[in-house]
Amino acid sequence: MEAWPRPRVVVSACLGFAAVRYSGELIPDRVVGVLREFVDFLPVCPEVEMGLGVPRPTVRLVRGEGGVRMVQPQTGEDLTQAMEAFSRGFLAGLPPVEGFILKNRSPSCALKDARVYAHAQGGGTVGRGPGLFAQAVERAFPLLPKEDEGRLTSARVRAHFFTRIFGLARLRQVEDLPGLQAFHARYKLLLMAYHQSEARALGRLLAESRGRPLEEVRRAYEEGFLRATRLPFRLGAMADAFLHAFGYFKKGLSPREKAHFLELLSAFREERLPLEAPLALLQSWALRFGEGYLEAQALFAPYPRALMDLKTS
Repeated sequence: MEAWPRPRVVVSACLGFAAVRYSGELIPDRVVGVLREFVDFLPVCPEVEMGLGVPRPTVRLVRGEGGVRMVQPQTGEDLTQAMEAFSRGFLAGLPPVEGFILKNRSPSCALKDARVYAHAQGGGTVGRGPGLFAQAVERAFPLLPKEDEGRLTSARVRAHFFTRIFGLARLRQVEDLPGLQAFHARYKLLLMAYHQSEARALGRLLAESRGRPLEEVRRAYEEGFLRATRLPFRLGAMADAFLHAFGYFKKGLSPREKAHFLELLSAFREERLPLEAPLALLQSWALRFGEGYLEAQALFAPYPRALMDLKTS
């Protein structure tokens, strides 16, 4: 079987890599732990890297007239500029990465659920939002996959994140235009399931790419791939992709087999059956009829199979 490329993923160091939480804790995470066999992680703790110790007084986000600030209540120190400076420098110095897994609820790393307070000393929560490091990540890499460890306990969120980071890692291995065309052929049904208009735009990009520098075409394709897969697939679009694949077998199937598949597809559209039911049937037919084009589709294996069996903690 073809070896999968290893995506490079920036991860909050407290998620099993170092005891760097403000309390000196290490927080092992099961999903991150399993991923270590398949991913090259780049751990970081922004608060430690900017000079705060372990253990350390807590920091909090405080809403002020000029926006949200990062403040250490015990010392009264405003750490906003220091955090922003560290974030810019760290992110500018990164090698190419395929994604981020950041600690939820953290005033530095949270993607959307860090508490924002009315005052540095006392005062209730007035909202929730991203941590300062996560804000810098979003500004620097708006299209790259980003998740927190809490959301990765959801099978659907996890599958979407894995699909994107492994697809992007595979795309970045492409060395020439024929390789890029082969990648697009392999991901055609999956891209249809995510975003049909973006999938068609990527096809046009490749059709019109003759004579253009490869890096220019690949960069444009990568941006389109990330836009196409930014949101999880919709059931209707995935069902349409299944129906497209089904068309390869219609002449070889019995009326009862066709009816059975269409019943499965209807149940999938109505969320009465999981994705795996029609997917497994289509894959078995691809093997039975020797449809090599379909057998190679990323739709059937968008990331390593060992990760498909991963259960939540």
